[in-house]
Amino acid sequence: MKSLLMGSAAAVAALLSAPAFADVDASLNKAGCMACHAKDKKVVGPSFKDIAAKYKGQDVTAQLMDKVRKGGAGSFGPIPMSPNGPDKIGDTELKAAVEQILKS
Repeated sequence: MKSLLMGSAAAVAALLSAPAFADVDASLNKAGCMACHAKDKKVVGPSFKDIAAKYKGQDVTAQLMDKVRKGGAGSFGPIPMSPNGPDKIGDTELKAAVEQILKS
């Protein structure tokens, strides 16, 4: 019985988190992030998997949010990332996106 409850709880958690990932993906598309990034391959900018690997085990959410806002270059090569203000992606959506990317 206990394992049935645990399995059911895990299934519900997975179903509830699926829309959250869909929302993050929609935010990344709407903000234009996917024009330069992909989940598992380098496009113009690094893949989300490469970003996650570089910062694995580090608490860098705030740092990466700041980098997205201000733009920059040098972390993954010479091509600069342009600044992305709150008019492109809100703070809540940006934080969720960075957290999801770091879990890639």
